[in-house]
Amino acid sequence: MDHVPQEAGAAEAQRAVAGRARRFAVGGGALVVVAVLAYWLGSGGGNGEGAAPRPSATPTPSATLTVPDVFKRVGPSVVVIQAGRSLGTGVIAAEDGTILTAYHVVKGAKNVNLTFADGTKAKAVVASSNPKLDVAALKPAGLPEIVVPATLGGGVTVGAPVVAIGNPLGLTYSVSTGVVSGLNRAAEDGDLSGLIQFDASVNPGSSGGPLLDARGLVIGIVVSIADPGGDEAFAGIAFAVPIGVALGGGEGDGPPGDGPEI
Repeated sequence: MDHVPQEAGAAEAQRAVAGRARRFAVGGGALVVVAVLAYWLGSGGGNGEGAAPRPSATPTPSATLTVPDVFKRVGPSVVVIQAGRSLGTGVIAAEDGTILTAYHVVKGAKNVNLTFADGTKAKAVVASSNPKLDVAALKPAGLPEIVVPATLGGGVTVGAPVVAIGNPLGLTYSVSTGVVSGLNRAAEDGDLSGLIQFDASVNPGSSGGPLLDARGLVIGIVVSIADPGGDEAFAGIAFAVPIGVALGGGEGDGPPGDGPEI
């Protein structure tokens, strides 16, 4: 991933970090093993399979939840995405099974394969994408018996608690917690702006996953980390596209591979 936002008042300080941000999709070389691991875990081949939540009816969030309750509520909406050699995460955003993810996870991929929380596997096509926002919507060819869309929306304030669910390094359905560290962050090159900065741990494979508030509402789509060491290791700074922006990302969309990589 390659966007590291900066504040106008500290442009030079953040520019050094911005130049080394990384995308989360795992790709190529030795990292192919991570993609294999994701399939293995998602299909029940690893001990981590028990961590996948069981689908249930979608409730209406109304109060602050514990982190286990957030995971229980939203976990069934989270999807493992394998697109070529790229591993990423997605979240079911509608009753028809439409999945939101990061554009760079599926960019240029000829085959996009999904593993749902209950173990159901299906192929998907990119229904729409916006490279400039790094968001994409996928249309699955098949769905689980029970489809559990996440609840989208919610306010975002600095210091508010957040939860991230994803597949970092192939460790499916991992949960991390943190707070909103800042708002309206902008990438150095200006392609991405208005990002949510947060400090919940995310790593390659987390990209496209949901960033959730304390009520289990999806407030953003995870897209990048700051990587000052250049080693794709989490340094405590991550970014998400606000869900309102992600949902409005259909304008000017194009097929995977079109537009600048961000």
